[in-house]
Amino acid sequence: MERLQKVIAHAGIASRRKAEELILEGKVRVNGKTVKELGVKVGSNDKIEVSGIPVEREEPVYFILYKPRGVISSVNDDKGRKVVTDYFTEIKARIYPIGRLDYDTSGIILLTNDGEFANLMMHPKGEIEKVYVAKVKGIPAREKVKQLERGIMLEDGKTAPARAKILSVDKKKGTSIVELKIHEGRNRQVRRMFEAIGTPVMKLKRERYSFLNLNGLQSGDARELTAHEVKLLRAEAQKKKG
Repeated sequence: MERLQKVIAHAGIASRRKAEELILEGKVRVNGKTVKELGVKVGSNDKIEVSGIPVEREEPVYFILYKPRGVISSVNDDKGRKVVTDYFTEIKARIYPIGRLDYDTSGIILLTNDGEFANLMMHPKGEIEKVYVAKVKGIPAREKVKQLERGIMLEDGKTAPARAKILSVDKKKGTSIVELKIHEGRNRQVRRMFEAIGTPVMKLKRERYSFLNLNGLQSGDARELTAHEVKLLRAEAQKKKG
């Protein structure tokens, strides 16, 4: 037996908090009866409806995908471009990406059908560390690297403190490879940060998501996360969220 709001969140309909609001508003029915209390628990045979629509329950699944460049972080695309779920054609569960990676950025992205887990991973206070490696035009001076670490003022506010390290420099071509560790997930954030210090990104890859890396995966490969990995990710986000 599980709490009703947790089941609704797992189904990907709403976050757990939003699910609680829907229950209190009388928009949830269990076995044909409207439920307005938060303590209700349901079993696998109970029929749940949210705003008149039946809830299809699936076992929660969790995947890591090595997203190639030129792939959309979505379940569909109106322009017919390749999307991340195209790599999971044999999976019956209705999975979707957690957060996003830009079309022209490669690397780790997680997918799930567990709405509660997805919301936890994306919560601003969860502070899951992401590690990016960027090939940039130019060679950033030490002070510019310090700027990345202190925070860059972008049009949507100052970025949180980060960690940056120059991995290599090609003086002949005038390019650098820089590692950047951040906890936020703003739209095109890494690219905008490098642009702000005058070293635009030529190529970008997300190499780590918390403790998860791309070891053993080729571009386009995916694997299911272990129960232990899911437990560790959940514990990390909840701990930092406080």
